Amino acid sequence: MLGAIDGGQASMTLTDAIALFPPAHYNTKPPNVPYSFWHLLDHIRITARDILDYIQDPDYRERAWPDDYWPARDATTDEAGWNATIEAIYGDLADLRAIANDPERDLTDLALNAKGNEVHTILREVLVVTDHNAYHTGEFAILRGVMNLWPDGHT
Repeated sequence: MLGAIDGGQASMTLTDAIALFPPAHYNTKPPNVPYSFWHLLDHIRITARDILDYIQDPDYRERAWPDDYWPARDATTDEAGWNATIEAIYGDLADLRAIANDPERDLTDLALNAKGNEVHTILREVLVVTDHNAYHTGEFAILRGVMNLWPDGHT
């Protein structure tokens, strides 16, 4: 599970996608896109945190889609906020890896907050985060290319 959570097997890693990203463009919204590069990263952060809470927090409260999964459209960040978002993502991925790799945990158990007929196992939730992050990491990389924001020589 470790490799799948971090990406890099069949998709670019988040670390590679954000490497040497120009700070002047943290808040840039690519053409025809209603969110900035930082909004996209913060969406990854919010969603992973929500799923971790869903798996294990007895006080979990469901969020409203889509508003609670994205920062406000007019929200901006600076370098400290950018770095805090990235560190939070990495921290949540570390927590997710710990859950997935815990030999005492049965990944086919239901997530703590699965209700009714939901067959939301821990494994399912780990895979949702993995898929979601891969999708948006690819989106970030493509938008970066559209905006010509890769360093010279990037392939």
